[in-house]
Amino acid sequence: MAAAMRGSRRMTRTSTATAARDGARGGAQGGADGAGRASLGKTALARALTGGRAGLGRALVLVLPALWTGAVVALEAVVPGGHRLVPLLGATPAVACAGSGRRRCVLLGGACALLGLLPFSGLGAAGGGGHDTAALVTRAGTALAVLTVMAAGCLVCGRRTRLADELERVREVAVAAQQTLVRPLPHRVGGFGVAGAYLPAQVGAQVGGDLYDVLATPYGVRVVLGDVRGHGLPALATVAALLAGFREAAHEEPGLDGVMRRLERSMARHLRERAQAEHPAAGRPSGGQAAVGEEFATVLLLQVRRDGTLTALSCGHPWPHRVRATPGKPVRVVPLSGARPMAPLGVLDPGAQRPRPHHGKLRPGEALFLHTDGAQDARDAAGEFFPLPAALERAAGHAITGDGSLVPELLVAAVREALLRHAGGRPTDDVALLALRRDPARADGRPGPRPAQGAAELSCTTSP
Repeated sequence: MAAAMRGSRRMTRTSTATAARDGARGGAQGGADGAGRASLGKTALARALTGGRAGLGRALVLVLPALWTGAVVALEAVVPGGHRLVPLLGATPAVACAGSGRRRCVLLGGACALLGLLPFSGLGAAGGGGHDTAALVTRAGTALAVLTVMAAGCLVCGRRTRLADELERVREVAVAAQQTLVRPLPHRVGGFGVAGAYLPAQVGAQVGGDLYDVLATPYGVRVVLGDVRGHGLPALATVAALLAGFREAAHEEPGLDGVMRRLERSMARHLRERAQAEHPAAGRPSGGQAAVGEEFATVLLLQVRRDGTLTALSCGHPWPHRVRATPGKPVRVVPLSGARPMAPLGVLDPGAQRPRPHHGKLRPGEALFLHTDGAQDARDAAGEFFPLPAALERAAGHAITGDGSLVPELLVAAVREALLRHAGGRPTDDVALLALRRDPARADGRPGPRPAQGAAELSCTTSP
């Protein structure tokens, strides 16, 4: 039953990936330029090569018991003295167990070992009774060892399967809980195209110390992007407090300044609860948690109405980049604002004067690219920072269709791949990426076509 469930999940993931690739190809046929197709082709080729290497490794594991048996039989035939290497056949089931962990392979390895004893069954008959008896004892002892190791290997495989099933169930629960906290983004919210990617620094985690969400509210589409001090699972409690505060305030507060004040109160309440609770987080850092007095979070709030009216408010967070793609002209990537952000939450003085939010206009077809500081602070092996603006310009060139419209999913995917290459496969800090695009206007003033459904499957991704 558990094996069937795992096979079903693998088939579902394969079907989703195939649908995404088919949809992406359909979008390219609808007008994607040659550069975008080349980028997708390189990605598909890399995945195919990786899958080929994995298939070769699985095939090698399956034939390893036969190779071991053949090597022992060959050495026994050429080494003088007779029957000194035959007992090595007893290790064949153990080799199969270590390589695959499946009962079927263990039984197959044992069968190979027993078949390997057959060439020696007639040896020693002409060498005298004592020699024949010694050879018979050696063969019988080897056969008994093979059967014993087979039985032990089957027991180990059964226990391993049960532990793997239990681990899979725990992982499913953990993934569901983490996705409830930082929810997967829909490909469209309130008439805007949306795409996001999350790269957690901690291996095996789906989320960490970064947060984002996009909500359609009576006041327009509202976005939060934040970065809690620290990274990984220890920062999840603060992430949960901030997201809960935003999801409630975004629908109730008419202005972003009111939403930010609600987030301040949520942060302060969370820190008070931590300080009063009798656990290691109460001023005594443990397991990666920061002391209450050192806790803070940078937050960016964004509001965009259907007419493109834009409002942004930053508490210590990097401003987003405006990506403008005009047919026949180079892609323009400029910061949304050059104003100095407010202090982060947890450090912000309640009595300090607050700067006014940034106001602007998002034109049809333009996109905003939001990121946490983990993106611009990512370093390569030489210690060089990730050139985010330059990478964003190159990514935008691959994400523009023939009619000049920008596909948010391709933009985020291209930046994500460039960042992973720069960081050597995994960043040292959590990274959150998010793109928000206003639909391009047609000649009659109505919104332009939506992106392909296949591209929508890529709207929210995480690091492997």
